[in-house]
Amino acid sequence: MEQEIKTETYNLTPEQQQEVERQLAILKRGVVEIIPEDELRRKLERFVATGRPLKVKLGLDPSAPDIHVGHTVVLQKLRQFQELGHHIQLLIGDFTGRIGDPTGKSETRKQLSEEQIKVNAQSYVEQFGKVLDTSKVEVVFNSTWLAPLTFADVVQLAAKTTVARMLERDDFEKRYQSEQPISLHEFFYPLMQGYDSVALDCDVELGGTDQKFNLLMGRHLQKEYGQEQQVIITMPLLEGLDGVQKMSKSLGNYIGVNEPPNEIYGKAMSVPDELMLRYFELATDLSADELEALKKGLADGTIHPRDAKMRLAKTFVRMFHGSEQAEEAEEYFKTVFQQRALPTDLPEATLALSAYENGEANIVNLLFDLKLADSKGEARRMVQQGAVKVNEEKITDIHVAVKLEEGMVVQVGKRKFAKVKLS
Repeated sequence: MEQEIKTETYNLTPEQQQEVERQLAILKRGVVEIIPEDELRRKLERFVATGRPLKVKLGLDPSAPDIHVGHTVVLQKLRQFQELGHHIQLLIGDFTGRIGDPTGKSETRKQLSEEQIKVNAQSYVEQFGKVLDTSKVEVVFNSTWLAPLTFADVVQLAAKTTVARMLERDDFEKRYQSEQPISLHEFFYPLMQGYDSVALDCDVELGGTDQKFNLLMGRHLQKEYGQEQQVIITMPLLEGLDGVQKMSKSLGNYIGVNEPPNEIYGKAMSVPDELMLRYFELATDLSADELEALKKGLADGTIHPRDAKMRLAKTFVRMFHGSEQAEEAEEYFKTVFQQRALPTDLPEATLALSAYENGEANIVNLLFDLKLADSKGEARRMVQQGAVKVNEEKITDIHVAVKLEEGMVVQVGKRKFAKVKLS
């Protein structure tokens, strides 16, 4: 049986009790689970009575340098905590990142180098500033307390749980049953993540639903070390632009936080209608009243779904690039897509004519050289899918040789353009 939180009984005034309920209502928006909710209420009562903010932790392993809208779901919840007056602990798992979180993995992950971790961590903090006030965030690195642990300390930590409990994890169980290898060091990942909560004496920890086991380990270890246990809040995993799979860069169904404004706007306009309100609720800074008005307008027909989606697109650009860029992205979209006209401010790309035999370029090589495709494989797919135009003429044959001309316009999909300048 889990220990009870040792809290005093506070005689809250009606106004203070109303503030507790207000904060609880905001924090419950869009969450999957609060474990346990009554403890969160008691912690909020203590905050209102004493003014001591809750310490709210989000732990991240810097496994990639860029974040997308799916990552911001949990950041929006952190922002709400921050605006309510609580203390945000952003934990960069520079030590655990060397192992790699095995959650959802069917094989052992490659360990990251220290240099990769440093670069990715810095990128994360910069991008989080698009959602959070990072001047009021405590950024910590778990190597601070994990690196100094002796082998005796690690053995003592490992003794606080069992192999049976570790194998309760879905991914470990599946790999064990299918006789796929599980490296011993992977068992230490949830232990170390849980120990992070002990080191920071957290009141609340946030994470996606796929992190539930790791978050519960934090509660378990806090109890083992005689601390008040943290409350766990799990957030849903946001579906990507395909409407089916979890948003992921590897699946190409993502909206990147650092992408250009026009790209963000255009991608947001391709969000499936049935997911639009989910994106608004989980990944934007709209207030509860604004969200309710939007739901009502869509339901009674006073708001057209296209207009709501344009608002979603504009909101994302505003959040990540500012209001001025949001206005410009909207105008760009209206000009290019609603009026079906080429934009007037096409980005120019310079090509050295001497590098091409007979002044011609294979269409696949041309797309790659113009940086309209990240790889030649992607360029081939774009051509074969009918997504490529040269001077408004569609090209579907990957073997086509294009005559290079000054000022020619190459287009990939609905949002990528290049005006060729020859040198």
